[in-house]
Amino acid sequence: MLKSINGINFVNELSKVKEYWSPKVIGQVNNQYIKVAKLKGQFLWHKHDHEDEMFFVVYGTLRIELQDGVVTLEEGEFFVVPKNTMHNPIADEECGIVLIETESTLHTGNVDSPLTKTIEEQLSN
Repeated sequence: MLKSINGINFVNELSKVKEYWSPKVIGQVNNQYIKVAKLKGQFLWHKHDHEDEMFFVVYGTLRIELQDGVVTLEEGEFFVVPKNTMHNPIADEECGIVLIETESTLHTGNVDSPLTKTIEEQLSN
C-alpha cells in the first residue's frame, strides 16, 4: 500500500516564521535548498561570489536594488540574482518569499553582519 504524501504549502510554512530576514529551509532538490522567509525593512548590500539566488514573492512586494537598477517583484513573480552581483533586498511592508539557493550559499554572502544566519540556524525549526 502507498504511504500518504502531502505537498508543502508556502503560505503555511511562512506562517511558522517568526523573525524577519531569517530564512528557514523547508525542502531540498539535489544541491539546492528551498527556503521561506519573511522580510520587512532593508537588508544589506551583499553578493554571492559563486551562486545564483532566486527570489519568489508569495505575498507582498519586494524591491531588489542592484548596482545598475532596481527590480520590483509583486506576488507570484520571481527574479534570479546572478552570482557575483551586488544586491540589497528591501520590503517596505511585510513580504513572504521563497528562496532557492545552492547549499553553499552564505546568507549574507561576502558580508558578516548581526543579521547573518548560519545554515544550521536555517535548518532548525
